Amino acid sequence: MHIMESVPAMKQYVKDNRRLGKKIGFVPTMGALHEGHLTLMRQGKKDCDVVIASIFVNPVQFGPNEDFDRYPRDLQGDSEKAARAGVDAIFHPSAREMYPEGYATYVNVEGMTEKLCGSSRPGHFRGVTTVVLKLLNIVQPDKAYFGQKDAQQALVLKRMAQDLNLNAAIEIVPIVRENDGLALSSRNMYLSPQERQAALILYRSLCRAEKLVAGGEYDSKAIREAVLAVLEQEPLAELDYAEIYHYPSLQDMERLEDKALLALAVRIGKTRLIDNIILEVSQC
Repeated sequence: MHIMESVPAMKQYVKDNRRLGKKIGFVPTMGALHEGHLTLMRQGKKDCDVVIASIFVNPVQFGPNEDFDRYPRDLQGDSEKAARAGVDAIFHPSAREMYPEGYATYVNVEGMTEKLCGSSRPGHFRGVTTVVLKLLNIVQPDKAYFGQKDAQQALVLKRMAQDLNLNAAIEIVPIVRENDGLALSSRNMYLSPQERQAALILYRSLCRAEKLVAGGEYDSKAIREAVLAVLEQEPLAELDYAEIYHYPSLQDMERLEDKALLALAVRIGKTRLIDNIILEVSQC
């Protein structure tokens, strides 16, 4: 396992492997690795000769009252997990390495970033797109892997890669869940046992929507109201948003056609959790 902290060292590692004709897969993370991240890494290993993961808690995507300072950091533990998942190298830069003094360039994807998490976390996606573009330019992968749990993020990055003619293919990998349905997240560790149980309300509300669509309900408003009714059953749940948009364009839709994204953001205690499901209209 190679761990590199400087941009030149990372670029040299990539250059050396390119000379050997190796295909490179890339998994950007903020660390605190769980099975969701490891699934991305294992998929990268299936598809590519070399897998690189980044571990960088990006300060630019956190708001002033968010959890940047307490975000879990465990480079040694993360490195061991990544190695077992088949990762060959980790890029672990400092904030100063990524944003040196005088840094002044940022990236913004318009339209798609102004709803869902973008509406409640101003500047978040500006930070995400900026750091991911920098990482893709440094690593120059053939494929980069992102989880469906962060559906809006994955779609925004796919749009960015298309619009800016990037070489990397953006691969979106399905959500990994616990046996009881809770979507894996680094922030789950913030939950108390009572909050962990309460957090299952997100998955139950998504399942309610899926059942309605399977039964022929395609009206977005009716589906959303049913989801809200389920969420209201949990006293510890404080709604940020529950919205339905066309997938993958994230355009408004009054009635489901083909595929739709139902996305949730809910606070359980002090912990903000997100989850989603892709609703598919029956073609029968």
